[in-house]
Amino acid sequence: MTVSLHTFVDLYSKALTTLDNILTKGAAFAASKGVSEADMLNWRLVDDMNPLSFQAMVVINFSKQWPARVAGLEVPESIDETLDLAGYKAEIAKAKDWLAGLTAEKLAGREDVPVTFNLGMMEPTLPGQTWLTGFSTTNVYFHLSIAYAILRARGVPLGKPDMFAGGL
Repeated sequence: MTVSLHTFVDLYSKALTTLDNILTKGAAFAASKGVSEADMLNWRLVDDMNPLSFQAMVVINFSKQWPARVAGLEVPESIDETLDLAGYKAEIAKAKDWLAGLTAEKLAGREDVPVTFNLGMMEPTLPGQTWLTGFSTTNVYFHLSIAYAILRARGVPLGKPDMFAGGL
């Protein structure tokens, strides 16, 4: 298998499917316990960490925005963390549709093209492949794992196979 920047498009699509899966299972569990979806989206792993809604927002935003930046395309708008569950699910579907239209040709030859982005505390310029393979992918999976951990900590019956809901 040849790995290219386009390989990450499928990886991010799978991460979005996994996010949808764990949110669905979380909502079913919350409902069975009499907890509203809004309260579930506010669950946190620990008090000083961002809530489940934030984790979902980052996975969705990074999955579409960083490939766009690396490809030199218009960056899709950010979603915020104030959506309801139906809103997150709709945004997951939109992000997957956006990724489905991102062809290998749009990312071809972009590995070494510099990308500069203001991260708040710094504004690094890095090659596109570093942004996508290092920064973005690490963040997508960090926030997806935290979403999983938040739900597990609340008792949602998730297991390792749920992290592969999007396929291998």
